Amino acid sequence: MAAYKRIKQGKISDVIASQLEEHIVQGVLVPGERLPAERDLAKQLNVSRPSLREALQKLEEKGLLETQQGGGTYVCDFLGPSLTDPLAVLFQSYPDTAQDFVEFRTTIDGISAYYAALRATDADRELLSACFEAMEEAHKTEDPTEEADIDADFHLAIAEAAHNVVLLHIMRGLFTLLRNGVFFNRMQLYTRPGSRAMLLKQHRAIYEAIMEGDPERAQSAAMGHLKYVKEVTQDMGREELRSEVSQRRLERYRERLNSKKKKPGKAARV
Repeated sequence: MAAYKRIKQGKISDVIASQLEEHIVQGVLVPGERLPAERDLAKQLNVSRPSLREALQKLEEKGLLETQQGGGTYVCDFLGPSLTDPLAVLFQSYPDTAQDFVEFRTTIDGISAYYAALRATDADRELLSACFEAMEEAHKTEDPTEEADIDADFHLAIAEAAHNVVLLHIMRGLFTLLRNGVFFNRMQLYTRPGSRAMLLKQHRAIYEAIMEGDPERAQSAAMGHLKYVKEVTQDMGREELRSEVSQRRLERYRERLNSKKKKPGKAARV
């Protein structure tokens, strides 16, 4: 839950709206997140419920919040609709977008790691440590599902530690698509022989460089990691293509066999 400052001056509803806007821009309030109940939020801000209600209405009119009848008030999912419908359908229809995605991430993840190494606060480093330790624990299990999920959390924590709000919101939008398997199935990365150990080693290199405040090494480690992911996804694409070609050949062969079985034999000559 976001830590709200107590409102002290200015037109109350405007100041409340401004603070909530600031939390949204800074990524403290996440798209899709539900705000505390009106009573609780008013208490945290030390304001009246009518003033809070007026502020929420202003943000709703701006398209930043949405109220669901009987279900609370939520931060709007700004990037979700524009990137998932119908554009995501197109992405899924063209396998080459997986490579485009990884190429873009090679740059953006490198920048994130660079600035995270420069700007990370104690709280950022604590969060990164928690993510990486959770990743190490998940790595010990035979099921890579949890490790793959923490992978995304780890990279988003790096984007948060970079303290660049534009970068952060772009990364969140991209990772929403990645979690939904729009570009490629992340689990395939973790089920390939040797990949889990390699991915953990690469994440450790990024983590250590950021924790030690070495921006160049952090950037290099992040870009090296994405280079590996690109190579693996390329292999995955080639394997999928080979499987499709083999399947078509098998189906063609079966059709020929069935055709021969159905073809009537020639009449014997007298």
